[in-house]
Amino acid sequence: MNPFRWSFRIAFLIGFLICVALLGYALYEEMYQNQIPCYLCVMQRIAFVWMGLFFLIGGLHAPRAKGRRTYIVLVLIGAAFGIAMAARQLWLQSLPADQVPACGASFGTLVAMLQHGSMPLGRFVAVVLHGDGNCAAVTWRFLGLSMAGWTLIWYLLLGVWALLPRPRGNRLGSARPLRASRS
Repeated sequence: MNPFRWSFRIAFLIGFLICVALLGYALYEEMYQNQIPCYLCVMQRIAFVWMGLFFLIGGLHAPRAKGRRTYIVLVLIGAAFGIAMAARQLWLQSLPADQVPACGASFGTLVAMLQHGSMPLGRFVAVVLHGDGNCAAVTWRFLGLSMAGWTLIWYLLLGVWALLPRPRGNRLGSARPLRASRS
């Protein structure tokens, strides 16, 4: 089976399953391996949720050409946001130890401060998108890449995957007409 010839529906549902698997692995790392996510990790998870949601809706809806482009753009918005967050985290991880920003409050504490009104929304967004020293810590590696490196690769792959499905031509239009039988 050639994945380049899969229908839009199948390709988008597979994209959804990949996002669910990646989020499931992130939750496994958090719950069972005690890998506490930093601000940028949480933002990367939100990007995967966004992408997975529009992969699912697009796969279930399976619209025609204009609707397909809409779902593709929505998935690409999530991929672009995830790429930006992963790139920011990789940059923080590449800094020398003396240039790493100080560690801040946990994400839960920031959300509580936002809910209680002790932190304005604009400041919350700036702090979360900026990252801190926790985002620079590399506590997990696979084949030499940190988790942020792998998420960057997955955002790129899923973005390309969303672009691969093309509207198929009418299969019946290319069929040869039946010949009239001579009796």
